[in-house]
Amino acid sequence: MFVKRYTVVASALLLVGVTFVGTLALTHTASSTAQSTSNAAAAPVVRGLPDFTELVEQVGPSVVNIRTSERIKVRNPLGGGEGNDNENGNGFGGMDPRMLEFLRRFGFPIPNMPNGPQAAPKKAPQAPSAPQEIERPTGVGSGFILSPDGFIMTNAHVVEGATDVLVTLTDKREFKAKIIGRDKRTDVAVVKIETTGLPAVKLGDVARLKVGEWVMAIGSPFGLENSVTAGIVSAKARDTGEYLPFIQTDVAINPGNSGGPLINMRGEVVGINSQIVTRSGGYNGVSLSIPIDEATRVADQLRAGGRVARGRIGVEAGSVSAELAESIGLTKEHGKAQGALVGRVIESTPAAKAGIEPGDIILKFDGKPIEKSSDLPRAVGNTKPGTTTAVHIYRRGKNLELSITVAEMEPDEPKTAKAEAPAQTEKPAISYPTATQLGLTLADLTEAQKKDGKLKSGAAVISVEGFAATAGLRAGDVIVAIANNEVSNAKDAENALRAAGLSKPIAIQIRRGERGEYILIKPIKKIPNN
Repeated sequence: MFVKRYTVVASALLLVGVTFVGTLALTHTASSTAQSTSNAAAAPVVRGLPDFTELVEQVGPSVVNIRTSERIKVRNPLGGGEGNDNENGNGFGGMDPRMLEFLRRFGFPIPNMPNGPQAAPKKAPQAPSAPQEIERPTGVGSGFILSPDGFIMTNAHVVEGATDVLVTLTDKREFKAKIIGRDKRTDVAVVKIETTGLPAVKLGDVARLKVGEWVMAIGSPFGLENSVTAGIVSAKARDTGEYLPFIQTDVAINPGNSGGPLINMRGEVVGINSQIVTRSGGYNGVSLSIPIDEATRVADQLRAGGRVARGRIGVEAGSVSAELAESIGLTKEHGKAQGALVGRVIESTPAAKAGIEPGDIILKFDGKPIEKSSDLPRAVGNTKPGTTTAVHIYRRGKNLELSITVAEMEPDEPKTAKAEAPAQTEKPAISYPTATQLGLTLADLTEAQKKDGKLKSGAAVISVEGFAATAGLRAGDVIVAIANNEVSNAKDAENALRAAGLSKPIAIQIRRGERGEYILIKPIKKIPNN
């Protein structure tokens, strides 16, 4: 059985063990007469429930059952022959006691088992047999036919680790399938069976899909082939932190449904059933499907070259809070909190070459608005490597447009992080009135610190307490800007803190090792003038 673990979001093949059951109570407060009158006046239009029979007849033959297995090498569980003892002297070649009990219960002959059926006299030990290759089933999933010549789409986790993939059609024909390619980031895979004249699905337009619209799923939950379930679209573009946004439905999805199609009332596939949100491991009313337009983009690349080429610019980015957006003027400039806050720019990457800096907020990439941080990797990833495009950023109160050439992301690129050590200062700490009231002791940066941190200027934080410590500043941080004003040295930092007025949160842009962050200091009392 396939297992893909999530903290809250579980794959349709995940099994865990607690069930929560809730009830909903409805209370009527008006009198029965008034209620009847009100209902008569505002009676909704009654519509019949949809009939899915024609859709099942139309799309059902295009849905397949997928079974996978892996080949493993094992030693004969009886250790090479009847009567062979293992090193523990149990007389059963090291066989798992649970397996012995299983065989005993079902009446299989077990050599040398006391009181067991067909017990045989003990013989001299024999040498263990050589390892043998066996085929072990690993799971059951679903898929659907993309083209009459045998290309089939499913989930990547359905075929992950499989040595053999067996596809069963609705007419009971079985074929061994070849894995053309799979993409773990989007959980999309394409397999191929050698036949022609297959009934292919029709692909729908996700943009036309509406919340509240009826949809249907066909798959093999718990191995029950060609099972049909139905529900409505609960939400679109549901962000769970995965590479793609999902279609959320209340269609019943269970282990084995993974890879099957989500179908609209026009008989078009609009998604791939992929995950469930669950506390029990089974269906809890929230199912997630990969939008078919995103999946098709991936499948086309898999069919063409067996892999997906994605763009990469070399930044690590986080979200922009409403409070931060307000404090740095982003809300006033653009009307709302938006964008991806650059925390780190990796050396020698397209972002570094383009001039992007930690602390920048990316608002647009390749003309696409970046509303939240998860939009950025999707926009970059969908850009063809080698493309030169524009990136719009917000930096210390100014809107800038930079040109960037997108590189190619390495497949399943491992992340490497450098240890971040507090910056060491060789210059004496300086006490300034405003900084001291906030709990900050500052110093000027040395030339070595500027070189090591690739900084033009800044003020080194030597010690932190009070408001600054509560806000999250640390000794070793370097302050590069305060309230959108660039800081050259410790004296600049003091002047900027005083100029900020201290009557509202102060946005401090810092460098912490290679990372750039914003810290909001919130003083609770007015700082006296000197």
